[in-house]
Amino acid sequence: MSVAEVRALVATVPDPELPVLSIDDLGVLRDVTVDAAGHVTVTLTPTYSGCPAVDAITDDVRARLAAAGHNDTEVRLVLSPPWSTNEMSDAGRRTLLEYGIAPPSGQAPVVGLTLSVRCPQCGSPDTRELSRFGSTACKALWRCETCREPFDRFKDH
Repeated sequence: MSVAEVRALVATVPDPELPVLSIDDLGVLRDVTVDAAGHVTVTLTPTYSGCPAVDAITDDVRARLAAAGHNDTEVRLVLSPPWSTNEMSDAGRRTLLEYGIAPPSGQAPVVGLTLSVRCPQCGSPDTRELSRFGSTACKALWRCETCREPFDRFKDH
């Protein structure tokens, strides 16, 4: 298999915390190489250094490669450069919104100040943060004051 074919194969591995997103759409899939002997190296950058999903992602990547006949594989984790929400694809941002999670803005936060977050249910900008901690460490819990629905917001990093 070529590098492009191997990359396409592992790119579809879902994130275990946000299974509607692939590791490629999330932006944690950094690189794939295949050497002359067929050894595959997949480089991942976790969303943060203590991300509990890293082991599951690594296992899923290895399983996907093994199912395609690639048993000589290595999954490398790199923390530099660090992952940021800028790594997320536009398709990934749209998927989050369709799933009911407010996507990150794509801009670095300014001293924790968020001017407006639109509700992924009704689109209203009249929302407020209920808790900096949501269902995962990457998300915060918000509520729309218009439709009164709670929702997760993917934090900008």
